Amino acid sequence: MKKQKNTQNVEQPAESNAGVAIVPLGFAPTVPAKASVHAYSRDAYVSRKPKRRRGAKIALAVVLVLLLAVGGVAFGGVMYVNSITDKLHKNVDQNLMQALSVEKAAPGEPFYMLVMGVDRSEERVAAGDMDTFRSDSMILARIDPQQKNVSLVSIERDTYVSIEGYGPDKINASAALGGSALVVDTISKFAGVPIDHYVEIDFDGFKAAVDSLGGIEVDVPITIDDPMAGGRVEEGLQTLNGDQALILCRSRHSYDDYGSGDYYRMANQRMVMGAIAKKILSSDVVTMANTINAMADYITTDMDVQTIVEVATEMRGMNADEDIYSAMNPTVPTYVNDVWYEYCDLEAWRTMMGRVDAGLPPYADDRRNLNDGGTLDGTITGVQELGVEGAAPAGGALLPDAAAPMGVDPNAPVSY
Repeated sequence: MKKQKNTQNVEQPAESNAGVAIVPLGFAPTVPAKASVHAYSRDAYVSRKPKRRRGAKIALAVVLVLLLAVGGVAFGGVMYVNSITDKLHKNVDQNLMQALSVEKAAPGEPFYMLVMGVDRSEERVAAGDMDTFRSDSMILARIDPQQKNVSLVSIERDTYVSIEGYGPDKINASAALGGSALVVDTISKFAGVPIDHYVEIDFDGFKAAVDSLGGIEVDVPITIDDPMAGGRVEEGLQTLNGDQALILCRSRHSYDDYGSGDYYRMANQRMVMGAIAKKILSSDVVTMANTINAMADYITTDMDVQTIVEVATEMRGMNADEDIYSAMNPTVPTYVNDVWYEYCDLEAWRTMMGRVDAGLPPYADDRRNLNDGGTLDGTITGVQELGVEGAAPAGGALLPDAAAPMGVDPNAPVSY
């Protein structure tokens, strides 16, 4: 079934004589990481401290406690932790490791992590919807142990970008074309920042994490009644179990009357991630370990158990209600040749990533940074990220020769 998007007040793109899409002026497939975003490009990280092992004494002490508490004896604990790490690394290959930043942030320094959410539910497998590797969500997370804050920036999966070796396409196509390594490379260039770590989570991993923590407290924005997402969740502040959290992460069509369901679904996914992080940070080491173990079958990551525990330890003391920021890349949805695309407003995107990389909230308006699943007045939508509903940036006429960076021809036909 073709997905539905909100097209109210959105101009349809003009077509050239050849019948191909014209990108609005001010919108373009990608951001050159070094030329246009130099202040927060890879060049800006050259002066970082030399790479140090993430074997901080506090982390080692925590892991030793973990070994004794969970394994009973040191040897049993080591075997237990190693078995979890083996699960976490099961699908990590050399290509992915090479795509991640070579010069990792030193312990205690801010770093970027790409979180990919995939939905391998039995229903989708039965429907034949899992024949290629695609992501249902892409979240670029900046973790800052120094300021005790986290920025979660969703990348709209239909964003039109330049993919290395393949040309212009939806950013989600990078997953099918080159797996996790190409996704990391594409998003790193698009955002203009190095990515230190990669986490891929099957949505069932959200369910396992929530249940292992005894539920999470979430203020659900509206009543979700969506059979395609798995059922119903009532509106309001409540403790959700794993099944309810999964419904919230999956639902799109409950928001059809408010705007693009994709935008709201991404906002709810960030809200659930924040609620899980809040519960983990308030948990003891054994609960933390049990949660990692419960999620291990649903997670692929380059990080090991010690690194995860260390990062969680560094982030203790964070005010999860105020210091987990939520945003998405600013886009405008456009329907071309029976396919939906999201054109990114590059000027607004550079501004957002400049703030994020400086350790600031993504938006200047504090209200919009709240990780609450998005307001219902439309401010969550990509169109209104621009400030005026249904309008392109100033001077945004539809022109056949609209400039596009990195040699991308805005008139080139696209696939996918």
